[in-house]
Amino acid sequence: MIVITNPASIANEISILESLFEEGLSLLHIRKPDFSELEMAQYIHQIRLEFRSKLALHSHHELAEDFGIKRIHFSEKTRKENLNVIEGFSKYCISTSTHSIEDFNALENDFDYAFLSPVFQSISKQDYYPKENLFKSLKSRINYKTKVIALGGIDAENIKETLENGFDDVALLGTIWNNENPIKQFKLCLQIVQSHLV
Repeated sequence: MIVITNPASIANEISILESLFEEGLSLLHIRKPDFSELEMAQYIHQIRLEFRSKLALHSHHELAEDFGIKRIHFSEKTRKENLNVIEGFSKYCISTSTHSIEDFNALENDFDYAFLSPVFQSISKQDYYPKENLFKSLKSRINYKTKVIALGGIDAENIKETLENGFDDVALLGTIWNNENPIKQFKLCLQIVQSHLV
């Protein structure tokens, strides 16, 4: 299970993140589109060294080496604008974002996993709805080298259904950060994912 940071700052954010890691979070995607390189470096610097291997960077990829981060994420826009985007990153675990099964199927094998979204109406973005039934679309998946991760409107109510319909894993954003108790919500979602894997 993946958690994506809120693009905006959250009160006690680093403390919450460290609690999530302590509760079993295996992968955190840092998505802070408005951060300068310095702000990103300061943000990462606050995260304990023992958790750095569980981080993926959405921007300022050049910081990855300095901080011992082994995962890099490319937005769909970046990937489509620069066909050689992953050049020079072969030693990293690489992910990207897709918004249709056609785009997902067309990915090069160099991507370890990709978000496919939105699966449901987004919790964090207002008026962001699925354009198609991704459960149905996933039946025409031909790319099995890249793991497909469900994103968009994922919560404790629909995780089981999502995993049963062909997604390899789920990514959470709004269900964590829009919740009064993000840690409790995370634990509930993790429990559901783990019970599905048994």
